[in-house]
Amino acid sequence: MASRNPVFSKMNTPVVSDEELARIVNGPKVEGQLTVTDVIMKTAAVFALIVVGAYIGWTTAPTNSSLFMFSWIGALVLGLVNAFKKQVSPALVLAYGAVEGLFLGALSFWVNETYGENIAQQAVIGTLVAFGVMLSMYKSQIIRVNGRFMKMFSIAMVSYLVIALASFVSSFFGAGDGWGFYGMGQLGILLCVAGVGLATFSLVMDFEMITQAVAAGMPERESWRMAFGLTVTLVWLYTEILRLLAILNGRD
Repeated sequence: MASRNPVFSKMNTPVVSDEELARIVNGPKVEGQLTVTDVIMKTAAVFALIVVGAYIGWTTAPTNSSLFMFSWIGALVLGLVNAFKKQVSPALVLAYGAVEGLFLGALSFWVNETYGENIAQQAVIGTLVAFGVMLSMYKSQIIRVNGRFMKMFSIAMVSYLVIALASFVSSFFGAGDGWGFYGMGQLGILLCVAGVGLATFSLVMDFEMITQAVAAGMPERESWRMAFGLTVTLVWLYTEILRLLAILNGRD
């Protein structure tokens, strides 16, 4: 089972049957082995730093115009290092959470000021709702990750990334009032919705990889990699929702 999340794709965890999965995941903890609780605790730690960083970024952004750019570069660098680092580093994962929080806080402040109040709050609520819904659907097996799901998702993801890259380049030439393809009328709205949809379904892929990693008996230290990968997906989902809301408000 390979994840579309570059963080999880480095693990190469084997696929196990549903029965074996249930036995291992619900069974007693083996000393030194990964558990779902480990992932939850590490993810909570990273998100605590994101919240603190976001508060600082939000309150500092009005008086520090360079915060947005420097925090974006810092989060990008730390994200790439963590994604491709063979041995996961808890310190670097936590550092990513803090710097990413600064960026999200500054970004959210700018969007709120430019496109209307409460957009950031709506994006946070939308992200939390999407996470809860997808987790419930995954746990109840309404959505099952199989070969067909993986193939369709992979095709959609690659197509979207190509379009997103082209949109990013075109934005430098003023396309879509700086939004690139996303600011081009109905097409832009459809692309935003597609981005939100893909980010949402990426959560299911992450849930599956975490479950498979636990079943494979991976070491507890890998919980930091799981926490980082899940955080990356949630940050992506939040920014996609934030962009969609901003563009919709900008059309009013």
